[in-house]
Amino acid sequence: MHLDKPQRLYVFLAAFFCVTAVLAEFIGVKIFALEATLGIAPFEWNLFGQTGSLNFTAGTLLWPIVFVMTDIVNEYFGKRGVRFISWTAVALILYGFVFAYAAIHLAPADWWIGANANQGVPDLQAAFAAIFGQGLWTIWGSVIAFGLGQLIDVSVFSRIRRFTGPRMVWLRATGSTAVSQLIDSFVVLYIAFVLGPQQWSYDLFFAVATLNYGYKMLAAVLMIPALYGVRKLIHWYLGHEHAELLHRNAHSETH
Repeated sequence: MHLDKPQRLYVFLAAFFCVTAVLAEFIGVKIFALEATLGIAPFEWNLFGQTGSLNFTAGTLLWPIVFVMTDIVNEYFGKRGVRFISWTAVALILYGFVFAYAAIHLAPADWWIGANANQGVPDLQAAFAAIFGQGLWTIWGSVIAFGLGQLIDVSVFSRIRRFTGPRMVWLRATGSTAVSQLIDSFVVLYIAFVLGPQQWSYDLFFAVATLNYGYKMLAAVLMIPALYGVRKLIHWYLGHEHAELLHRNAHSETH
């Protein structure tokens, strides 16, 4: 089967988007200290009566890339292009968790359980279950928030573009992220930690969600040069005229 350049571009962007989203979900089980990672003194934030240092999930390293990819696909393939890869990513995330849970319940080989004891991991089965066996509240909260955030992002992006036309890419990219990630940041934590078994207080929920949202917005702003860089690569790959035609067709469709 022969694919033309726009088709190959869409397949690449879709594959990269889905892999990044699935990977972000799985590495998100690790919580890291930003200040210690950067080698700086702890920043003691104080929000809603709560205090703490800057701790984030490792998934936050990848979500800004997902934001950029969402906007790039929207630019050149429109709403339908983004919705398709978003729902595909949701399905693949659920698919991944189903098999992670299946793998956890496979009977481990006796020798494997203590194979890494000399590296400080006396029970590999327990470690594997702890890393890959995220709670159902966390999984559903993350998946629902991701799907909802993507739908909102594509809608806001398109609405802003109606006013700006092809100009001001940074505005529709950051504007759509600002709205979608406001919803995403609060929904995921509410489902996972307020409704879930940990029963967070609302003060803690609002403090952590606000902090996470602030981080995502900072990352979105810092990723603006990457957004323009990817656009330049696409124009180089497709040719400027072909890229502009794809861009116009993506936003001339009736929704």
